[in-house]
Amino acid sequence: MDFLSNTVALSRMQFALTAIFHILWPVLTTGMGIYLVIVEGVWLKTRNQDYYLHARFWSKFYVLNFGIGVATGIPMEFQFGTNWAPFSEAVGNFFGSVIGFEASWAFMLEAAFLGIMLFGWERVNPAIHYMSTILVAVGANLSTLWILTANSWMQTPAGGELVNGKFVVHDYFQAILNPFMANSVLHMFFATLETSLFVIGGISAWYILNNRHPAFFAKSLKIVLAAAIAVAPLQIYIGHLSGEQVYHYQPSKLAAMEAQWESTPAGQPADWSLLALPNEKAQKNDWEITIPNALGYILEFKKNLSEPVHGLKEWKPEDRPRLVGLIYYAFRIMIGIGFFFAGLMLLSVLQWLRGKLREENISQQRLLMLGWIFAAPLGYIAVESGWIVRCVGRQPWVLYGQIRTVDGASHIPASNVLVSLTSFAVVYTLLFIAALYFGSRIIRKGPNLNLPIPGVEPSQPAVDTTPGQFIPDERPVEAQQ
Repeated sequence: MDFLSNTVALSRMQFALTAIFHILWPVLTTGMGIYLVIVEGVWLKTRNQDYYLHARFWSKFYVLNFGIGVATGIPMEFQFGTNWAPFSEAVGNFFGSVIGFEASWAFMLEAAFLGIMLFGWERVNPAIHYMSTILVAVGANLSTLWILTANSWMQTPAGGELVNGKFVVHDYFQAILNPFMANSVLHMFFATLETSLFVIGGISAWYILNNRHPAFFAKSLKIVLAAAIAVAPLQIYIGHLSGEQVYHYQPSKLAAMEAQWESTPAGQPADWSLLALPNEKAQKNDWEITIPNALGYILEFKKNLSEPVHGLKEWKPEDRPRLVGLIYYAFRIMIGIGFFFAGLMLLSVLQWLRGKLREENISQQRLLMLGWIFAAPLGYIAVESGWIVRCVGRQPWVLYGQIRTVDGASHIPASNVLVSLTSFAVVYTLLFIAALYFGSRIIRKGPNLNLPIPGVEPSQPAVDTTPGQFIPDERPVEAQQ
């Protein structure tokens, strides 16, 4: 009952719900936009109609995710004014303008050219259509740039200072290029691309496993696999760089990510906890499996770290992250999925090199196709886990080290927040069910392989000229007369 009367807790729960649900949809559009640019470009280069049909088929998933992403993104941003008004008032000089950039630069660009991309195939020049597809992909990925810029600034505020409770910007570009910005944008960019690749690969594998257009979907699987060769290891490396930044800039978050309660002085080997059961009340791990010296090698590729690894006990309970177990395991789930993707990619490449992914025998790779189907939803879980680590681990700060979350919340009745939270839960449940229904309907129906190809005359039906067979005269009546 205390929770239901706590405005801050309910506002945090509402923002968590809307953010977790919203991120499901732009994750696919940002990555799939790049995939659509690739397949349409290959079609224009080779004029192989399969790639045109791939562009038409996968764009259905794009528009489905785009529509729900828009519907859920706008209410999430409105919460900065309704539930987090003191925070918005304090940081609006910078934060508000960056959020505005996302709407005006990214969303408007994507929305403006989406109609041409979807319906302009036979109405505009192929070069114009391709430019529209590129601009849609650029707009989708600009959203990643600006949203991650804003969130990174919340993690490592720069470019100004708080004066009388308001953030005064001294250097706008320094604020944009805050310490977390570059790695955060790249990490999210590759997360969306990797998730999209494995979703496309998983759906393609499902068709292949069910012997539905195996030759057609072998092409999409190979495109995905070729891209994953670069994306999967790069994502692991960029994730490592992000972990190093947390070590230097947010030591309390690192302590929660690793369930480190006691500090390790600089120059001494730091052990790494592989698995543990954190106990916040007792301020210790009830049990754990550790690897000696491993944390030093993970963070700096050497046994002894140049800086201390601070334990959670270094901070007062009110100054350190809560829900340590959630942060700890969310971090490990994200890492585990990243390495699973890399392993699946390596196994698939090996089979490709052995000639096992040819159109005539790819259907025989049952276990490999099941692996890709299993991988399809994992990218979403990894992204959600990463955002849990990023935002829950930042607590108790809404602007790290400067504005506490409790001070950034609006002073509104808890009952009002409870009503809106319940409404969001109901509406988003219905949206999720609708998305599953229409998405599964697209998959069940499959691609339309009889679509007319722009620039290609449709083949004329053969005419039966058997002697004695009546052949109708299809000329206009005037011509017959």
